[in-house]
Amino acid sequence: MTSDDPTRPDLPPQRRVASQPHQTRQLTDARTLRALTHPVRIALLEALLHGGPQTATEAGERIGETPTTCSFHLRQLAKYGFVEEAGGGTGRARPWRLTQVGMSFDSDNGDQQAEIASEAAIRLFRERQLARYQAWRSTRRSYPQQWRDAAADSQYMFYLTPAELKQMNAEVHAVLTRWFALEDRVENPSRRPADAAPVEALLFDYPISLPPGGDPGAAR
Repeated sequence: MTSDDPTRPDLPPQRRVASQPHQTRQLTDARTLRALTHPVRIALLEALLHGGPQTATEAGERIGETPTTCSFHLRQLAKYGFVEEAGGGTGRARPWRLTQVGMSFDSDNGDQQAEIASEAAIRLFRERQLARYQAWRSTRRSYPQQWRDAAADSQYMFYLTPAELKQMNAEVHAVLTRWFALEDRVENPSRRPADAAPVEALLFDYPISLPPGGDPGAAR
């Protein structure tokens, strides 16, 4: 649900839960970015994504934290616009929901403090995502054969220009967007088939060196 490219979020353009459809939130402010750099807050965002609106107690049971801890961090997330009250209940019994699904980090906008905060947030998200990948590799034999056959683990090498790489990413993201939007399942748990499981796809592509004679200064 996160990207360091302001034009291309990991999760494709989404509907805001309340009132702003098809918007991906761009994060460029250092204070807002720093508000994300806490593992409990990231875990809470993930819990609300997968489980829908939850109270601090329910979220705490899901992520293994106390209701007091979750209540504090949910309020902090609300302060910076990541979650909001879903209505009903009071105190720790009030449910919370995401304000939107998907966010984009601009890690190269000229603001050094924002860049540092953006890199820290991205690193935390990626550590959690890669830990889930390692958990899948370690436990995949416990999954039914149909899931092991369906999942993929691939690596490709290309020789591309920056324009070609940008085009390739746009095409890949167009495909991912179509599957993300399928029946609105991500935002509406009630629309998920009984045999549907959460599936995470990570996309990384990057130059491993500059072209021969490339100017490091011009590479930015």
